[in-house]
Amino acid sequence: MSFFFNGNAPRPPPKEAPEPLATLDGAELYRDQIASRPALIDERVKLHARIIDEFNLLSLEKLPRDDLTREVRTYLVEYARKEKLALNQRELQTLADEVVDEMVGFGPIEPLLKDPTINDILINTHKQCFVERFGKLEKTSVHFKDEAHLIRIIQKIVAGVGRRVDESSPTVDARLPDGSRVNVAIRPVAVDGPLVSIRKFSKRPFSMERLLEVGTLRAPIADLLRAAVRGRISLVISGGTGSGKTTMLNALSNYVPDDERIITIEDAAELQLQLTHVGRMETRPPNAEGKGEVRQRELVKNALRMRPDRIIIGECRGEEAFDMLQAMNTGHEGSMTTVHANSPRDAIKRLEQMVGMAGMQLNPLGVRSQIASAIRLLVQLQRLADGRRRLTSVSEITGMEGDIVQLHEIYRFQKESTDDQGNIHGSFRATGIRPTFLADLKHMGLDLPATYFDPSRSL
Repeated sequence: MSFFFNGNAPRPPPKEAPEPLATLDGAELYRDQIASRPALIDERVKLHARIIDEFNLLSLEKLPRDDLTREVRTYLVEYARKEKLALNQRELQTLADEVVDEMVGFGPIEPLLKDPTINDILINTHKQCFVERFGKLEKTSVHFKDEAHLIRIIQKIVAGVGRRVDESSPTVDARLPDGSRVNVAIRPVAVDGPLVSIRKFSKRPFSMERLLEVGTLRAPIADLLRAAVRGRISLVISGGTGSGKTTMLNALSNYVPDDERIITIEDAAELQLQLTHVGRMETRPPNAEGKGEVRQRELVKNALRMRPDRIIIGECRGEEAFDMLQAMNTGHEGSMTTVHANSPRDAIKRLEQMVGMAGMQLNPLGVRSQIASAIRLLVQLQRLADGRRRLTSVSEITGMEGDIVQLHEIYRFQKESTDDQGNIHGSFRATGIRPTFLADLKHMGLDLPATYFDPSRSL
């Protein structure tokens, strides 16, 4: 069988014929196929594997882009013939350009970064790469030529955000240009070779409407959270790793009035706030001499001098918890943060422990009083065994009783059954308790109907 690369010549259909899209030209058609068909993404992964094995990568990286494109295009012509891929000249040039983009980008993982069905990319040394799709892990054919090749990609990622990783500082948190979260560990702490974890961010930020579509919560709960945010009720989002805390924080931020000034503080900037008046700050690790470190606590203190209406801390994990509580208690109501905890009660205990890290001489009762007066709402999220993320509890902090912080649960997710495929089924239910803060928000028109809190009804 003969193959033609002239756009006007007849050519046989590809092995997996795409849906006809007559309105697109060849380049646009190819891009659409790449974006929507996993088989073509796999084809690019295979291309990368062959290029990695057969090309001198160090020499390629030094070539001017035009020369590199020409070399890759020549290789692709032979590859298309061997693999019996039917590509015309325009499609071939588009593929060559995309492969070059990937080579000067983040190498073999670039197709995975562009695949919208992938949530996490997990690289276990240069030999193995796993991805998470729809809550399930699967192994890919992606690999790097050797450890040095993987290290070059890592250095490209961390250098882009002014971070470093080497033997003296073998772990680092960074981000990709699109905001995706990256964690890296190299030797000597990574025994068998570099470990890279990438938490991808959706190109289309999750709004509350999308969270409702995927079943993370129900409309009455969303209405309550909207009222709380608009009414400047300070809240904490808690949950385990990968439970969707940052996604929920992004969605809730859309309810902040547009005339308020927001300051965000993060270890690695990853929030995607859809607001006009946002000031973003990010921590900085120490340099090679061990100097120049900027911690979250220092940024929280500085934020108080920047005239914020609200402060949003991406994740509270240490001594900055004390300053965050102080801010919430001194005119910055409506501030928000996330913490790692498995239940609302655990979130309170964790906040108490983090305040203790600040080195202040506070007795436990004083710390709990600070928490009870600063925070009004706790939103608990959980990643269930079937991979789905659910809001599992909404609780109000109503004050102190003795030396105990009083928690009143308003909504909960109740697990009911598991089907043969392992999917967990359940319902969202009200407990019958109406949040006390709604009485303070009536003048803002933020009251909610009594049916929202009827425990006899499924939401």
